[in-house]
Amino acid sequence: MIALLEGLVNQVGSIVLVAVLLSRFAFFRKLVTRDKIALKYLIILAIVFGMFGILKTYSGIPVKGALANARVVGVFVGGLIGGPVVGVLAGIIAGVHRWAIDIGGFTAFACMVSTIAEGMLAGYLSKSFYKSERRWLFAFYTGVLAETMQMAILLALVRPFSAAVDLVSIIGLPMIIANAIGISMLIAIVDIIYNERDQIAANQSKIVLQIANKTINYFRKGLTEETTREAANIIKEMAGVSAVSFTSMDRILAHVGTGSDHHIPGIPLVTRITKQVLSDGQTRIAGTKEDISCSHPECQLNSAVIVPLMEKDRVIGSLKIYKTGENGITPVDVELAEGLASLFSTQIELSRIDEQTKLLNISELKALQAQINPHFLFNSINTIVSLIRTSPEKARDLLVKLGSYFRNSLYHSDEILLSDEILNIKNYLEIEKARFGDKLNVLINVADTLNCMIPPFTLQPLVENSLKHGLLPRVEGGTIEITGEKRGIDIHLSVKDNGIGIEENKLKTLLDDTACSKSVGIKNVHKRLICKYGISYGLRLESRPGSGTIVSLTIPGAA
Repeated sequence: MIALLEGLVNQVGSIVLVAVLLSRFAFFRKLVTRDKIALKYLIILAIVFGMFGILKTYSGIPVKGALANARVVGVFVGGLIGGPVVGVLAGIIAGVHRWAIDIGGFTAFACMVSTIAEGMLAGYLSKSFYKSERRWLFAFYTGVLAETMQMAILLALVRPFSAAVDLVSIIGLPMIIANAIGISMLIAIVDIIYNERDQIAANQSKIVLQIANKTINYFRKGLTEETTREAANIIKEMAGVSAVSFTSMDRILAHVGTGSDHHIPGIPLVTRITKQVLSDGQTRIAGTKEDISCSHPECQLNSAVIVPLMEKDRVIGSLKIYKTGENGITPVDVELAEGLASLFSTQIELSRIDEQTKLLNISELKALQAQINPHFLFNSINTIVSLIRTSPEKARDLLVKLGSYFRNSLYHSDEILLSDEILNIKNYLEIEKARFGDKLNVLINVADTLNCMIPPFTLQPLVENSLKHGLLPRVEGGTIEITGEKRGIDIHLSVKDNGIGIEENKLKTLLDDTACSKSVGIKNVHKRLICKYGISYGLRLESRPGSGTIVSLTIPGAA
């Protein structure tokens, strides 16, 4: 039995070695780190893990006219990682092969059934596997269960029964121990791949946020030689690349690092690949000096990623990150460049808003600035930075919501869909909930089918007022409830909080345009509603100290 256990451990060791080698290949890492796996990738995973089972069948150890092997290790791991589809398909591939080639004589059919059954079991356990804190330990325990089930199937199907008992008494314990260890070791390797991915993503997110934090004041001044030079210096220093360049649509704005002696700001663009990016707005990667097509004979830049800078849907320039080695641009470099370009594009759009502020009425300006408040941006960035190490997925999700929030806040016509306003409010509140945690509870009771056109920034300032002036002064926080309902052809909307409420004398002056008050945002909403729909369609306020506040409004004729 000891010799058999040693042989099985050697088989398991060879599987682990192959898995370690495969983990170095990008295609395998992508297969096992996809959060939502498409069917074609599930099939590929099933084939890969099914092949593990086939290989172990051929290297099985003959025992009493049967085979002791580690065939189930690949099948079971595939089911845990990929779910029922991978588990069943990998089991069928390895099991049918075991039966078809008829190695091991009288146990061939029973081994096929047990292999498929163990794949099904792994697929069934997949959800619990992903929820477990120590996945390698979960894999070990369930591996023991699976191999015990295999022994039971052998006893149930193999005849004569006495031969089955004799066989199981010899191979049972060694196979249960060795294969359970192999399953847990393979899962540990997969976990290492996951952790490496998360660490890379966390580091990348941290770099993007740090660069954004340092460059925000520059791009708020627009896309100029001065602002891009400062930003390029920051990116090169923090990202550790060979060179960083910014261009407008027709010339170089800044170039920092290798090649700065001939990539001079102000000279016209000559590289074909940059012109292509500016033409169609698609990211491109140059892998060689020829792809970059720099005319300088001693240029040491041999690879680059070129990403468009956008203002709304219009390309206005490009960001280029260079390396001196050929084919030196990695997927991480591409994601870094695209993330930075997206943030810079948002900041450039903000600079356009700054240019327009002189043309805005002071109350309209105050309301708009409430949506693009620098304090909100900095607080949001600090919140996301704090989540990078502990919850990188949450940090990335909040970063996407922050970008979406600011982008949606920049340009609006006279009216927007209610659903778009609600979506922007959700993005805003998700970020604020990350900051304030359990202090902030949000209820949105607006049906997806309830839709109409409303003036932009109608509900958002009301929600922001409820949060800042109603809930946050309370130590325990509270709840904001947004409600929408149709009454006839009108739509009635309200923002309710259970905050500290408003004193009666102050409540009377909140909507008074002649009174001195800091509530510019809520006055602006009230004024715009009256101007658009009539004097009876302004905001309605209900509040008592200690009992919260309700702000309601009506959108007329929204049939």
